[in-house]
Amino acid sequence: MNTKQWYEILFENYAKTYDKESFTQGTAGECDFIEQELNYNKSLKILDVGCGTGRHSIELTKRGYSVTGIDFSESQLASAQEKAVKENLKIDFQKHDARNLPFENEFDTAIMLCEGGFPLMETDEMNFEILKSVTKSLKEKSKFIFTTLNGLFPLFNSIEKFCAAVAKDDNATYHNNSFDLMTFRDHNTTEFIDDDGNKKTLESNERYYVPSEITWLLKSLGFKKIEIFGAKLGAFSRNDKLTTEDFEMLVIAEK
Repeated sequence: MNTKQWYEILFENYAKTYDKESFTQGTAGECDFIEQELNYNKSLKILDVGCGTGRHSIELTKRGYSVTGIDFSESQLASAQEKAVKENLKIDFQKHDARNLPFENEFDTAIMLCEGGFPLMETDEMNFEILKSVTKSLKEKSKFIFTTLNGLFPLFNSIEKFCAAVAKDDNATYHNNSFDLMTFRDHNTTEFIDDDGNKKTLESNERYYVPSEITWLLKSLGFKKIEIFGAKLGAFSRNDKLTTEDFEMLVIAEK
């Protein structure tokens, strides 16, 4: 029997609480940016990878776009579908592992925000499989917009102090952070309360990437133009040059 990974356990019963976390409150502003990147072309098909409770899928559908949302968590998808029904929206939510998507040359744009599964995987190879699978899902002329953890940040800052500062009003807290300079992974103890009020503790780890790694990975997959910016919650902008103070980076890649 396979042992569940920390991220699978985290999202088993966390949908309602997840939607209240501070890092999920920038949806409208982030969709404003996506619309700009798409030149407000509502004929484009969008793939939302790691859609979670569907916040970006729902907001973009409200604005007239055709969105397919995929996630590995049945609980998160059930919440997404429930919210869509309440809004009287028809959205194609599907349960898939982002490393093995069933699509090929189908979408004009893919988004993968709030990490969206990448870089939560246990190995670099598994993270790369997500990028490969998303790329396969995209049409020949397409755009891939995603956020990921900025590897420059932990070289100049304490991840534990940062998480404590931003999560003081959140449900989830992070302790015992240990950043491995050889693997660029942050290992930590995550404590959270699920939707039923149960307190849980997980040993988790996430991969931080430096810009040159992301650029090389995407170039190897055939992307011709890759731009990387600082990712500000709810306020993505091409004017935000990536710095060592940005916890996340915003990546815009074009085939």
